Amino acid sequence: MLTGMLDAQRATLRLKCAGVERELAERSVPPSTLSLLGLVRHLADVERRWFRQVLAGQEAPALFSSAADPDGDFDGAVSAPEVVARSWEAWRTEVEFAQSFTARAPDLEVSGKDAWRGEVSLRWVLIHMIEEYARHNGHADLLRERIDGAIGL
Repeated sequence: MLTGMLDAQRATLRLKCAGVERELAERSVPPSTLSLLGLVRHLADVERRWFRQVLAGQEAPALFSSAADPDGDFDGAVSAPEVVARSWEAWRTEVEFAQSFTARAPDLEVSGKDAWRGEVSLRWVLIHMIEEYARHNGHADLLRERIDGAIGL
């Protein structure tokens, strides 16, 4: 049930971004740097953090943000085709890793250490990721409506 709900949230993000490839980097309202492409980049980093770094224990620095540039995921979201392609590829790669890791896990109590939250289980991470996507999909609703008026996707 948890993986199905998370997959549905991921599919919603893809749907919100479909058909507006040239507008993906369009910002919401100044001074915000929020954009659909920024959300894709942010969620790629979030997937990477929780599944690769915390649960799998890999040395896997964020792809788009850093301590020196904490908003790089949003600030670097520009409409250049290579940036868009790289962002989607990174997101797909991180989602595939997360799905594979979850499928191989013996149970939902597999855990990892997080400097922020302490010990967290796969169950906690899945629930957190559902919440993370749901919140940002709400942002994506508004961004998409601003781009082309589409609602209810």
